[in-house]
Amino acid sequence: MQPSRLGDLLVKNNLITKEQLAQSLDEQKQAGSQVRLGTILTRNNIITEEDLVSFLSKQYGVPSINLSEVEVDPAVIKIIPVDIAQKYQVVPVNRAGGTLIIAMSDPSNIFAIDDIRFMTGFSIEVVVAPESAIKTSIDKYYDQSASLADVMGDLDMEDLEVVGEEEDVDLNSLERATEDAPVVKLVNLILTDAIKKKASDIHIEPYERMFRVRYRIDGVLYEAMKPPMKLKNAITSRIKIMSELDIAERRLPQDGRIKIKLGGGKDMDFRVSVLPTLFGEKIVLRLLDKSNLQLDMTKLGYEPDALSRFQEQIHKPFGMVLVTGPTGSGKTVSLYSALSELNKVTENISTAEDPVEFNFAGINQVQVHEDIGLTFAAALRSFLRQDPDIIMIGEIRDFETAEIAIKAALTGHMVLSTLHTNDAPATINRLLNMGIEPFLVASAVNLITAQRLARRICSECREIEEVPVQALITAGVSKDEAPEYVCYRGKGCPRCNGTGYKGRVGFYQVLPMLEEIRELILNGANTAEIKRESMRLGIKTMRQSGLTKLKEGVTSFEEVLRVTVSDD
Repeated sequence: MQPSRLGDLLVKNNLITKEQLAQSLDEQKQAGSQVRLGTILTRNNIITEEDLVSFLSKQYGVPSINLSEVEVDPAVIKIIPVDIAQKYQVVPVNRAGGTLIIAMSDPSNIFAIDDIRFMTGFSIEVVVAPESAIKTSIDKYYDQSASLADVMGDLDMEDLEVVGEEEDVDLNSLERATEDAPVVKLVNLILTDAIKKKASDIHIEPYERMFRVRYRIDGVLYEAMKPPMKLKNAITSRIKIMSELDIAERRLPQDGRIKIKLGGGKDMDFRVSVLPTLFGEKIVLRLLDKSNLQLDMTKLGYEPDALSRFQEQIHKPFGMVLVTGPTGSGKTVSLYSALSELNKVTENISTAEDPVEFNFAGINQVQVHEDIGLTFAAALRSFLRQDPDIIMIGEIRDFETAEIAIKAALTGHMVLSTLHTNDAPATINRLLNMGIEPFLVASAVNLITAQRLARRICSECREIEEVPVQALITAGVSKDEAPEYVCYRGKGCPRCNGTGYKGRVGFYQVLPMLEEIRELILNGANTAEIKRESMRLGIKTMRQSGLTKLKEGVTSFEEVLRVTVSDD
């Protein structure tokens, strides 16, 4: 089947347009042949998985199946090896005599069907299921990672000793311990389990009488396991060796990177930070999955009017656009989305980042190294001698960087950057406190967007939640609208690991530099005055953005209160 065959059939049946097909085929070409067209169409919300499955079922005359309602016999699963199941994205669901029934997302893949028929010796009958459901079933039935209990069973605990903080470390014996098969298995288990659970960070933490591993999933930390204390040094050193760090240095912080290859030609990067603590080295690994990087600005969660303001300002030929929020609030994704939209052959784009999380073709990215003098300010000075059109600074941390960035914005360059502030109005005072003159801030800054990430309610177990009208009014809903609000929560199901939440959505406060705001800055107004004036001008606060998502049924009342503060 030709790559566009499915697309042609969908166009013919008016399920997608020719333009959508062409755009998706271009995206598939960039992503690589291992990414299916159907995956791209559903990921970009051009067609739902349900509609795609229904179409394929009718087109090829095969029944569809809901895999979440089926429990497959382990004996049937064993008929198809895990590598074949992953290669062709198929799951065996039943066996009737000499016939094997398999679920697949692409029933037109004759090569896969023939290969499985030849390999198993069974006649093959096909049923069609969504690709996401097949991946979930493969993870469920072909869980190849060892369990913590299995790994512990392989360890000879007598061979591992706890090294006191004042004791000398025998590097040779420590290196041998890190190559011990169970230690390697345990570290691999921690990394692969975090990937499966879609964690954003892994925390490996030593305490006086405890050693634990936690995952941050959808912005919240959950305890994953508690390996024995005797494994502390071996696990720490194993990760440091994988990150190409110095295992002999235990007194200073270190930063590194791990890159591992997954099935289907997919890579996963881990950004590693090692911090000496009272009872050993704490390690935090940030998972950087480029395949899940959402660069379509329309899908980040911006309200339509806020998105149009943001896009209007980044397309101006000069000025500064600032994205603010705490660590882990999605600032990098917002900036990368803006750069992706601006990345054209006619534009010279340079970025200074610490660290460079994802690399992009067509953008000149510089890794900041402060210890050798390559600071944000030094990189920015160099950029200005490189005939730039668009400059992105990972973070404005000091007066020197802020001053050069402001001057660049005033001399014909578009400057994108981030700051750590609580909301958009507070960003103005942060720049003033750094020493930037009010008239420069008012002239150079085009727009400030502040953001937070909240958890999405799981679509599988969403149910109506009774929230008192008075609680909604106290939270910021108007008295007229409060009785009309229908709130939801997640009950908890296997898909969301019982949390009631799956994925995250952004709350945004987008503040354009309107004339009224410029006047307040020049007159020395404080943050509260700027916030009041922006609300009067119709600019949504973070709380109001959260309440909009609550009304749309995207998130829960609990999450709105957790992530945002009152506007009083």
